[in-house]
Amino acid sequence: MSERLKNKVAIVTGGNSGIGENTAHLFAKEGAKVIIMARREEEGKRVEGEIKKESGEATFIRCDVGDLDSVENAVQQASKIYGKIHLLFNNAGHGAAGDFPESTTEAWNTVINDNLNGTFYVSRAVWPHMVESGGGAIVNMSSLAAQRGFSPKMKEQFGTTAPSYYVAKAGIDALTRYMAGVGGDKNIRVNCIRPGQIMTPGATRGTINDPDGGHHVFESMFDLTQIIPGPGYPRDVANLVLFLMSDESRFITSEIINIDGGVAAKI
Repeated sequence: MSERLKNKVAIVTGGNSGIGENTAHLFAKEGAKVIIMARREEEGKRVEGEIKKESGEATFIRCDVGDLDSVENAVQQASKIYGKIHLLFNNAGHGAAGDFPESTTEAWNTVINDNLNGTFYVSRAVWPHMVESGGGAIVNMSSLAAQRGFSPKMKEQFGTTAPSYYVAKAGIDALTRYMAGVGGDKNIRVNCIRPGQIMTPGATRGTINDPDGGHHVFESMFDLTQIIPGPGYPRDVANLVLFLMSDESRFITSEIINIDGGVAAKI
């Protein structure tokens, strides 16, 4: 590896599985000291142990990004362990079942809180540490849901997640642009990514409408919507996040980048 993140301290929320886990491994291989923040301790400790076995440096800190006290305590712990914080990948988040207008108020509030509020809470807590460190980079996790809808036929065939997920991710897009503007004179770059269909453990279990469907559920969608055939994988997303965190992207900020096999260009 080229050690593109040597001597950097990086926080990865939701770093215990899927895209976050792959990104944590890649950051460590590139020389970063990685702080894995997630709710599920057993999985987080597993990722920490695996990174250490690969001669990387990692620490798991339990954190619920939707809980303000949990976030502030976790970031404080991270600062005590490593001193400076240079990089933040706001990866944690989730969708929910439920259609409009039947989706419940509870589901709406939970998804908005854990996605949009969580990104705000963690970013706000990390920001002064990043300023003190002389700058850094933040990558926020959005989704194609933030920029496109669906036809009734697509909804029937592939299913959808709750409307709150679409709204939360669109809010993260806007928050990214705002944070980038504030960070301009503080040497803090802020960008955002919108993955398409990525074969995370959750995706391989199927859709909300067909939770046991697995990979085959998405095969016709790949053919219908993408220019590049087949699915994306967590490592594809991790590679993009690494680029946006590294000095190779020093002139890039306030960008929202799709990683979707060319979906937006085809619809």
